[in-house]
Amino acid sequence: MDDPRRFTLHAFLLLLVAVFAVSYAVGSWAGPVAPGMHGPRTATGDGGSRPAGDDAEDMPGMGGMHG
Repeated sequence: MDDPRRFTLHAFLLLLVAVFAVSYAVGSWAGPVAPGMHGPRTATGDGGSRPAGDDAEDMPGMGGMHG
């Protein structure tokens, strides 16, 4: 006889894999969550720690906001 706990574990793992697969497929289909969203890159391209486009002057009315 098969152990019912073993069947339950396998069913749960199969359900978990199915949920993640569907989630991944929907996420791939939907694309990025924000327009113009790209991976991390730097302003100079030399591997620095400041992301490109991080200047407050790029946004109107934000010139006085420096951290």
